[in-house]
Amino acid sequence: MKLARIRTPLGIRPAIIDQNGTPRDLSRHTNDISPATTSASALAALAGVEIDSLPKLEGDYAPFLSDVRRVFCIGLNYSDHAKESNLPIPEFPILFMKSCPVSGANDPITIPKGSVKTDWEVELGVVIGAQAQHVSEADALDYVAGYFVANDVSERAFQTEFGGQWTKGKSCDSFGPIGPWFVTKDEVPDPQNLDMYLDVNGLRCQTGHTSTMIFPVKKIVSFLSGFMTLRAGDVIITGTPPGVGMGMKPPKYLRPGDVVTLGISGLGEQRQEVVAFPG
Repeated sequence: MKLARIRTPLGIRPAIIDQNGTPRDLSRHTNDISPATTSASALAALAGVEIDSLPKLEGDYAPFLSDVRRVFCIGLNYSDHAKESNLPIPEFPILFMKSCPVSGANDPITIPKGSVKTDWEVELGVVIGAQAQHVSEADALDYVAGYFVANDVSERAFQTEFGGQWTKGKSCDSFGPIGPWFVTKDEVPDPQNLDMYLDVNGLRCQTGHTSTMIFPVKKIVSFLSGFMTLRAGDVIITGTPPGVGMGMKPPKYLRPGDVVTLGISGLGEQRQEVVAFPG
């Protein structure tokens, strides 16, 4: 299944995506797509819905979960990206957080006030569907509800030139596009077998494949669960392949008027227009 939330004149409506890519209204079957919806039992109930009988929806994609409280992020998870960043390949997954609200897949990216180094990063996202604490790698994917496309928008000066950890360069408003939907794990038999791309103004910048992750999804979920309890509705974005603006020679960063398009095979596509900070 592909589950989404659609902005309509009557408010945000829960949706399931049909075979033609059209959102269908799930309001008769669930009030919203929430962290509770990611449980195995809730997903099984929705899997029995006759999709073609549901009304079609028109509108923009909202974030696919109503309440994303924690966004865990893994840095430098592709060796070629570590190399272009002039940083060593990590021995363990590098964890940081995004503390900005997530945004819809096609919502604008706002250049922060004072920014000169706003960058892009296509990433595979993971939705946790059950409480996970000290889980093994062998069992880790049992705690995953599904997968999605993410753009880990980053301000590199904020991230690296003002001391401390990376979170301050990852958490500006509009820096958390997710979706357009999340795809349940039964439709993604191997999360390490997915093509990825990102274009800026129609120019291909990133081409990657999840098979080249240093730490695969099962390792990441197991590793994080050893330090904190993962809960239903938590999301993890798992790192980016090479081709970010920071790694270009000379570096290239986003400017107002740019258009970013990105996608992952089977998981959908995003499109963001870049706008200036207001005022």
